[in-house]
Amino acid sequence: MRIKPLSLILFIASAACIHAGAQNAVSGYPYSPVPFTSVKVGEGFWGQRIRAARQVTIPLAFSKCESEGRYANFDKAAHPSPDYDVSSFMGFSFDDTDVYKTIEGASYILQTWPDKKLRAYIDSVLDIVAAAQEPDGYLYTARTINPDKPHAWAGKKRWEKEEVLSHELYNLGHMVDAACAHFQATGSRKFLDIAERYAQCCIREVGREEGQAHVVPGHQIAEMALARLYTLTGKREYLDFAKYLLDDRGKTARHDAYSQSHKPVTAQDEAVGHAVRAGYMYAGMADVAALTGEQAYVDAIHRIWDNIVSHKYYLTGGVGARHEGEAFGKNDELPNLTAYNETCAAIAQVYLNQRMFLFEGESKYIDCLERTLYNAVIDGMSLDGGAFFYPNPLASDAVYPFNSDNTLTRQPWFGCACCPSNLSRFIPSVPGYVYAVRERSLYVNLFLNNSADISLDGKSVRLRQETSYPWDGDIRILIDRNSAGTFALKVRIPGWVRNRVVPSDLYSYADNARLLWNVSVNGEPQSPEFLTPDGYMTLSRAWKKGDRVEIHFDMQPRMVVAAQRVKADRGCIAFERGPLVYCAESPDNPGLDIFRLTVAPQQPTEAPGSITVAGRDYDYTGLLVRAQSYAQQKDGTFTLAPCDLRLIPYYIWNHRGPAKMKVWLKTDPFAEGE
Repeated sequence: MRIKPLSLILFIASAACIHAGAQNAVSGYPYSPVPFTSVKVGEGFWGQRIRAARQVTIPLAFSKCESEGRYANFDKAAHPSPDYDVSSFMGFSFDDTDVYKTIEGASYILQTWPDKKLRAYIDSVLDIVAAAQEPDGYLYTARTINPDKPHAWAGKKRWEKEEVLSHELYNLGHMVDAACAHFQATGSRKFLDIAERYAQCCIREVGREEGQAHVVPGHQIAEMALARLYTLTGKREYLDFAKYLLDDRGKTARHDAYSQSHKPVTAQDEAVGHAVRAGYMYAGMADVAALTGEQAYVDAIHRIWDNIVSHKYYLTGGVGARHEGEAFGKNDELPNLTAYNETCAAIAQVYLNQRMFLFEGESKYIDCLERTLYNAVIDGMSLDGGAFFYPNPLASDAVYPFNSDNTLTRQPWFGCACCPSNLSRFIPSVPGYVYAVRERSLYVNLFLNNSADISLDGKSVRLRQETSYPWDGDIRILIDRNSAGTFALKVRIPGWVRNRVVPSDLYSYADNARLLWNVSVNGEPQSPEFLTPDGYMTLSRAWKKGDRVEIHFDMQPRMVVAAQRVKADRGCIAFERGPLVYCAESPDNPGLDIFRLTVAPQQPTEAPGSITVAGRDYDYTGLLVRAQSYAQQKDGTFTLAPCDLRLIPYYIWNHRGPAKMKVWLKTDPFAEGE
């Protein structure tokens, strides 16, 4: 069956309000995120990003599913043949998930932009997905196409290589997530029935009982998805299966740190191994803990989170130091030029930090979420939504041996397409991270133009945010309607404005600046004493229509240093402004070698900038800092030449072709840092 090209089906609208969806709140958490369908994002920073995902990224992902044979794999599985040599045309055993993830992102779009043509397109895709499902519910094209000669990673029988390469349960996880999103968007059980049949097949065939395959996922994500499926359907067997997949990790045939199976999950205290798999597992542990009250899970993820932010967290909020194994490194192993920092790993960190907040309601988790979101996540997608990074290093010499052209450049797609398709589903979800509620408290966690209809203790509150954040630190919150009477509006005061880079000693500010911030209600300044220990300005009153809250954060550029134990950053400084990390890139500094200059600790000045991508101009606030370029002479001495060095927000780099780039800049030529 041939699917019509999406470009002929998906209309592109220029809407005044751009908004999209987020994953639903998982019941059991003390705090609940406001559903993404309740938050409509307007023009501005995130309006641009969501528009790019809607108009470019998702249609591109669907078109790649056709051109790269993803749909054809399902069609072949519906008509299996001994003539097929699956490995000859299927790149990876998890290629099916590109289809699932793109449907998930498109479903979020549908929930905010109902579109009959897009819905019909998804239905046509689901027709070929359904046709590939085996009678007992098993749905894994890498085997079904030709069980006698499946994909090389699939093994001779079901589940045989699950803990190594087959990704059968990983496919289940993305299928379930997408099916839940599709059901919530359309009310149709078409995809949900497919996913439940496969989930039931997995439950029958995988487990501890005699005759079952005693395995756990090689690549985690099913744990999160099954918890979501339980909350949607109320069927306890899904939660029980998720808990089994966690409880038996380390008790099956595989025992290694790469797959986080070196010890039981409740005994783990360090982030190790493949950074994406780990992040998904930690988020799944949080979900299962919230739903079951399993305190040992809660204790474990707190230990692991502390380890990440204290030892394994890049300034950009990315994780995963090593190319080998796409893995976390040792404590404080944070190289810049060779950093991996996979885009999917950054997304997993957003999931984890959101869940940590939902447990405790503390702003430090949103501080980390914001840092990752504004730097490590959005760096993975070009400004126009049509090109991508798999790794996100903090330095580049313009050479990248893993790309076919030997350069580090944004790619229009990857053979292993997990990052582009993951961005397809994640970027539309951002509105779901803006607000949260608990009883009669409403938390403002992120700052962006939006309007929101929020249910607070069963009553309705409508509010708006107006801001140019992150370019300036002025935010206005307007109350448009309130039937909830008296409630606490809790505004996050970010760590960066309170002189804390991250909630650990891993990084600190190297200047003596003290940024000012203030909050007023209807023009009346509010006492800083209303800043509660959870990191929120807590404003309790009987809010009325027309009430306004005005927030100001100084956006002065800051200098950052890393703890001395981080060898890669010794003798270096980095620059931030608000939530954004900055870097030096060669196109902005012609004639300068980014790798052969030093900067003295000094306050940079702000410099407006603009970059054109795909015919559209994107304005930004850049920085200008005095530096010295150096050259080593034959006698070993250095000659220094003063220069102006221009810095741009990190997420903007590499939009002008291969280029040298650095986040951490040396303070003298002999500094140890990279």
